[in-house]
Amino acid sequence: MIERYSRKEIKTIWEDYNKYSIWLEIELAAAQAMEKLGIIPRGVVNKVKSKAKINVKRILQIEDKVKHDVIAFLTSINEKAGDKSRYLHKGMTSSDVLDTCFNMQLKQSGEILLKDIEELLISIKRQAIKHKYTLCIGRSHGIHAEPITFGLKMLTFYQEFLRNKKRLIDSINEISTCAISGAVGTFANIDPRVEKYVAKKLKLNVEPISTQIIPRDRHAQFFSTLGLIASSVERFAVEIRHLQRTEVLEVEEFFGKKQKGSSAMPHKKNPILSENLTGLARLVRSVVIPALENVALWHERDISHSAVERNIGPDSTITLDFALVRLNNVIKNLNIYPNKMKKNLEITNGVFFSQRILLELTNSGFSRENAYKIVQKNAMKAWKENLSFSEIILADKKITNKIPVNKLKKLFDFSYHTKKINIIFNRNLKK
Repeated sequence: MIERYSRKEIKTIWEDYNKYSIWLEIELAAAQAMEKLGIIPRGVVNKVKSKAKINVKRILQIEDKVKHDVIAFLTSINEKAGDKSRYLHKGMTSSDVLDTCFNMQLKQSGEILLKDIEELLISIKRQAIKHKYTLCIGRSHGIHAEPITFGLKMLTFYQEFLRNKKRLIDSINEISTCAISGAVGTFANIDPRVEKYVAKKLKLNVEPISTQIIPRDRHAQFFSTLGLIASSVERFAVEIRHLQRTEVLEVEEFFGKKQKGSSAMPHKKNPILSENLTGLARLVRSVVIPALENVALWHERDISHSAVERNIGPDSTITLDFALVRLNNVIKNLNIYPNKMKKNLEITNGVFFSQRILLELTNSGFSRENAYKIVQKNAMKAWKENLSFSEIILADKKITNKIPVNKLKKLFDFSYHTKKINIIFNRNLKK
């Protein structure tokens, strides 16, 4: 990923130095297990650990010649650690190191993403509670429907990211496996107890059965989860973009005093952060199909997945981390305009009370079809002629002959639409 969309904490996980450090940790843990089992002499681990140094430049120089990254790594360790290092990698295959390391990197990245989601949830919840009863219009198909509250709108995102948190936890658990099973996964040249020891040491689970690689359905789940989270980020971003349109302007991204919106038009304040989030979400989702296609490999292994994972591992996790942090900052600093929400509620002259009138007419003896025609006719008149819907209804003799005026007036009450808000909040925010 380019620096513009990378945060250091997660970017470091995918740097060569960290990768090779994990490789060394895996090799030393395996050697330590072998020492305990009497497979290799005692003292190998201490000797190698004291002398081995990660030299990224040297490893890449060797790889350029031998065309094999793990061999290049082992050769570089041998150059520093000497004769004892010959016991490293005993009975192991490259995938034991590569796959276990990749899963560790995904786990480390996943834990950062999990923290991002937890912080985002705090911000969303705060806005939801603050605006629990802040009235605004609900929209379907982009058209005014019936009143809701801005807090309720926020609560839908809160619940969605709670689900994302659970999905991510499940996917981290799914990906947190270790395979030290040797060529084609038979343990022919390595004791299964070594794998168990390494897994415990690295705080991973033993892969129940590997071929020569860890099964890629685990990775497909992980990357699919990232794609789902990215889609939730985009849904939130799109909502903000719509609500910030000049004609709506119910919310607005924070705009700094020295910030500029357009090189040509000084008046512009654009929802650039939310638009950026939409773009980043597309990038994260783009890794899902390649991850799914990586599941079907030839026989016990091939490397068609390798180049894919070297790209999508860092790119997707770094991008999603940046997006989640950016979304959190947008939500925390969001300018929210209740007065504009109220003004927007009024532009349709109250036609959103149409369903309540419809229901009351059916309760008073009208057929649903007849009641619908009467209400729709009055609603269209109010909308087209810019008249008060309530006044038109109160002047309609077909209606007032059945329903007293005093009763009709009570139907135009905003509290009717908020009376169950507390129930919704209680069932979503309960411990």
